[in-house]
Amino acid sequence: MHTLLPTSIVGSLPKPAWLAQPETLWSPWALQGEALREGTHDALRIAVHEQHRRGLDIISDGEQTRQHFVTTFIEHLSGVDFEQRETVRIRDRYDASVPTVVGAVSRREPVFVRDAAFLRTQTDQPIKWALPGPMTMIDTLYDRHYRSREKLAWEFATILNEEARELEAAGVDIIQFDEPAFNVFFDDMRDWGVATLERAAQGLRAETVVHICYGYGIAANTAWKATLGSEWRQYEESFPLLQRSVIDTVSLESHNSHVPMDLVELLRGKKVMLGAIDVATERVETPEEVAGTLRRALEFVAPDKLIPSSNCGMAPLPRSIAFDKLSALSAGTAIVRGELEAV
Repeated sequence: MHTLLPTSIVGSLPKPAWLAQPETLWSPWALQGEALREGTHDALRIAVHEQHRRGLDIISDGEQTRQHFVTTFIEHLSGVDFEQRETVRIRDRYDASVPTVVGAVSRREPVFVRDAAFLRTQTDQPIKWALPGPMTMIDTLYDRHYRSREKLAWEFATILNEEARELEAAGVDIIQFDEPAFNVFFDDMRDWGVATLERAAQGLRAETVVHICYGYGIAANTAWKATLGSEWRQYEESFPLLQRSVIDTVSLESHNSHVPMDLVELLRGKKVMLGAIDVATERVETPEEVAGTLRRALEFVAPDKLIPSSNCGMAPLPRSIAFDKLSALSAGTAIVRGELEAV
């Protein structure tokens, strides 16, 4: 891609009301069977259309084919029992009922490849597909089989690599791994988290992204953020490790956060996918607000390495607001692009 400051979204867009409950994170599907497959592809078409219409450069599925960014992938694996459920603490923040690992995990068949191939038919622009990262996957399960977070993470890394290679073969240009757990479990991340992420990305020719955020705009995350003080410095733990990793791009939360912008300096040489849209508010940013965030980032990252984006997924937002935020991202980026090209 040769576009200066190519725009992209991190993850989800709201689903249509006929597919899932509006403004509800991880809502159950309203359709089943063949109607669900058709419905998710229709929703994917709408998501692509809106990204085109709002001026985005890198196109995603808006996670229209996933109920949950982690468990929808795990549902397709053997060795995990969704009937046996346990309550666990997710990222040390909130309790959730999760499935149980009861045997060796393996991937019976491709999970998202058919959906990604369909996305490829809907646009000529570069496409991006998101997968859960190994550390975040193990944080969303109860493990009765391996009894080792590290061992299970390595197993998931191998499975993710199989899926990623097939997504690449289906025409996906950019593969994103979501690792919000990197902002919480620093010791595990240092000891084996980055290594398992690299295993998931091994041998890929597609560009790779790791997305680390502070979560959707839901109450549990908002309450956690309120405890983090006037400066959020969690990225100091992961950025130096990722700067030395094989991952091409690091995606971070920035706009309206308390993340000091100079932490981006720790990623020097990597591409930076910078959140310039806040997903925790229904107020739509002005183009100038977006431009201001991007200008501050350009003090620490070269223009050819900056990818303007959203902070996180927008699934819980009203659809009209999410789409208007896409327009704001494009308009704000266009201001800065013009300034750079005028120099």
